[in-house]
Amino acid sequence: MNRVLEFLQECGVFYIATVEGDQPRVRPFGAVFEYEGKVYLTTNNTKKCYKQILQNPKVEISGMNKGGQWIRVSGELTVDDRREVKEAALEAVPSLKSLYSLDDGIFAVLYFTEGTAVISSFTAATETFSLYNK
Repeated sequence: MNRVLEFLQECGVFYIATVEGDQPRVRPFGAVFEYEGKVYLTTNNTKKCYKQILQNPKVEISGMNKGGQWIRVSGELTVDDRREVKEAALEAVPSLKSLYSLDDGIFAVLYFTEGTAVISSFTAATETFSLYNK
């Protein structure tokens, strides 16, 4: 999990793919953090992305770092509405404070309940591992 967090944070911007009906949808994300040993993302609960995740929690994330490596994280997300998780998100990713507040009614945090990560490059062997050691 730490490797995934560090990699995504190094990317800065990464892309999340969801499904709407039979059509894939991809958009940029940038906030990722750890809480209670889980990988968390944030979004706005009025966005289509959030609604797509509620309909089908299977997602894939992809990003590339400055060294030319890329990551794919496949797994399932679930919503965590706890106040303490939102507080942790705002502390871990301070730029979120310009978008959300604890009681704004739109700030949503989600975490991977399970997942697999693949890190690849043109010059090194591919690494594949479970998001959480089981």
